[in-house]
Amino acid sequence: MSNTTVNNRQSNHSNSGRKRVHGSNQRNRNNARPAKKVSTLDPSLLVKEADHAVVEKVFRSDRLVSELPIDTKLKQALALKGYERPTEIQDRTLETLMEGSDLLGIAQTGTGKTGAFLIPIIEQLLHKRVNPYALIVVPTRELALQVEEEFKSMARGLGLYSACFIGGTNINRDLQNLRRSSHVVIATPGRLLDLTDRRAIDLGKFKTLVLDEFDRMLDMGFIRDVNRILDGMKQRNHTMLFSATLDRSQQSMINNILKNHVTVKVSTGNSSGDGIDQEVIRLKPGEDKFKVLHEMLSQSEFKKVLLFEETKHRVSRLCLKLNKSGIQADQIHGNKSQNARQNALKAFKQGRVQVLVATDVASRGLDVSDVSHVINYQVPQTHDSYIHRIGRTGRAGKIGKAYTFVA
Repeated sequence: MSNTTVNNRQSNHSNSGRKRVHGSNQRNRNNARPAKKVSTLDPSLLVKEADHAVVEKVFRSDRLVSELPIDTKLKQALALKGYERPTEIQDRTLETLMEGSDLLGIAQTGTGKTGAFLIPIIEQLLHKRVNPYALIVVPTRELALQVEEEFKSMARGLGLYSACFIGGTNINRDLQNLRRSSHVVIATPGRLLDLTDRRAIDLGKFKTLVLDEFDRMLDMGFIRDVNRILDGMKQRNHTMLFSATLDRSQQSMINNILKNHVTVKVSTGNSSGDGIDQEVIRLKPGEDKFKVLHEMLSQSEFKKVLLFEETKHRVSRLCLKLNKSGIQADQIHGNKSQNARQNALKAFKQGRVQVLVATDVASRGLDVSDVSHVINYQVPQTHDSYIHRIGRTGRAGKIGKAYTFVA
């Protein structure tokens, strides 16, 4: 790559010694820009060659969807979605969840985690229509909308209903929607508790709880909200935790949330995807970082690029600079309206923009096919953040590319 020095690829064997940074999710009440954080992440952890043998060995279940021990109507709905065989996380968790056991599920992004918890939930509802039944709590608005879309497509024609409540939308509309009861509620923590405080939602009525991307949900930014939700769910008898990563420091919290749980690990929970070529770009002294980025993006192979920056302000500046330089880009971060975020994501999915510049709000759960590259414009604050970011590429048995700029 011209004008760049790319490290020799090394094996990524360990993430020991990483330091978790908690401040990114605390509200900045005086609107002052936060001080620039310096990542303590070892750049050697960001270098790894994709294992082509592993990528080529895609999991193939021994059973077809038509052979699963689920209702015929659900099988037909899954067939209409194009499901032929369950993914590994779905195959290994189905019976456990249908029996009502609590579960800790660890699997890389793009491996069907959403289906892993939705299929048994729908199956239970087809046999016992409890209303409301399941509460699914996720850390980002985009993920919430995506989970609801997946539920609707799986439950089409089955007489099951869902509702989605997220920040950045009209709460009065939420209150109107709550007049119609729903079997499944998908929500972000802040909006859920706002509706709870208004006595519009009674958490005590829900039987099943799913914490998707639970490692993020149990981090400092959300743990108080999660504890309030747990305290309010007096009738909770089934809990599922799913994520791509597992933070060992959260084990005691996990043990308090789950009862006699089963753990299913499709991945180790602490290493990045085997199907992703990972490299660092070391800048020479005085080298123009944006010029290097522009030269990369000008190459034909960089077709659909997810570009991460550390703060909302830097995302906005970088996106503007890219557009001025002739690179079509859009942005997603917490200061953008929900409509703007959805429009940016739609434009990226449809290929109308080449680059989506984002904060970590885009690192979890976004289902965008064929992301050719993930680029970290700064070294991420934590290894978990890095894993979730690069997990947007190298999916469905394809090789992905991830680059991280290192000064």
